[in-house]
Amino acid sequence: MAHLASVCPVWARVAPDLGPLPHLRRPEGFAALADAVVAQLISVAAADTISTRIRAAGLMSPEAIGAASEDALRATGLSRPKIRYLKGIAAAGLDWDRLRALPDDQAIDTLTALPGIGLWTAEIYLKLALGRPDVFAAGDLALQEGARMLYGLDARPTAAALRRMAEPWRPWRAVAARGLWAYYLRVKGREGMR
Repeated sequence: MAHLASVCPVWARVAPDLGPLPHLRRPEGFAALADAVVAQLISVAAADTISTRIRAAGLMSPEAIGAASEDALRATGLSRPKIRYLKGIAAAGLDWDRLRALPDDQAIDTLTALPGIGLWTAEIYLKLALGRPDVFAAGDLALQEGARMLYGLDARPTAAALRRMAEPWRPWRAVAARGLWAYYLRVKGREGMR
């Protein structure tokens, strides 16, 4: 936050009011990537509900997903496309240790080669599971809305525009994301990320 405040007067003004930023890290591996897939294009509350059901059913491992029937997975609230993605990821046999050792761009390329994994999902995984300090999921709607409110913009910035805005925040763009999510929560009263 000190870096963000030093490069941007808006961050300097708002940082003291945000308080401690939420710690969003989660254990790396299949479950974290599955959580990111579940969270695609749905609300935080819906993602929490579905992830809780998947865990309660004992389906948060590649082996369990691979062996589960489509009906069992649908009963958790997963859509057919997300079932297909999770089964494909489970079957891919990803080397999680190798993924951890890769630079950001190569790790993102490895993840986006998997079924159903786009840039947002890969960046969320790197940021939350691997703790990469400079990964920024500019396609995240809560980040875009948080930036719109924080900077007093007339419209929500596009992913490309938000990436340009975030350039001065390097090498701490993941911290900026946590700050934008915290600001979004403060203004909107709802979580932007779980």
